Amino acid sequence: MKAVYKNPKELATKLIDLVDTYREGLIDEEKFEKSVSAMIEKNENTIYKNGFMPARLISIIGEDRKTFIDEVERKLRNK
Repeated sequence: MKAVYKNPKELATKLIDLVDTYREGLIDEEKFEKSVSAMIEKNENTIYKNGFMPARLISIIGEDRKTFIDEVERKLRNK
């Protein structure tokens, strides 16, 4: 997996693929959380700006996928 995504469209595509792969049951929850956590840490200002996901990113990935990513981010923040 690429560490840092400078292009928001590439980042959104990777997040879409990751969430869809998880929802289809092709990866387990632990691997999903680990992958999303790594992406959040490496791309923190692109995925979450001041604690909120940018509207442009939400419009690309969709609200349903945002919910999955927010759940991982919440767990990451509470550690």
